[in-house]
Amino acid sequence: MRSALVTALTGCVEYPLKARTKRFLRGLSFDELQFIAEYLGAKILESGCGDCGSAVCPRHRSEDDELKMIVLLEYLGVAGRDTRCAAVGRQRRFLFSSNPWRPRLS
Repeated sequence: MRSALVTALTGCVEYPLKARTKRFLRGLSFDELQFIAEYLGAKILESGCGDCGSAVCPRHRSEDDELKMIVLLEYLGVAGRDTRCAAVGRQRRFLFSSNPWRPRLS
């Protein structure tokens, strides 16, 4: 199952970034891979049905999902997607500075 997730998530990436992304994904746990897959699946459903996705009840999140969010953002960066701004919680947004160790909160 883990290798299937790695293959599927690598398949979502443009060719020049596939090898680097695959190396990144091989270092992740099954839970982290599943978290990324759930995020991408939700984005696909959201884009396909507009606002109807807001009625879907979110699953109960575990305590380490904030750490998984960091892994998700790193995956999006490795995969060549825009990660300059990502939602954290419901009150604040997490803005990435040019220095990866000094994020700014707004």
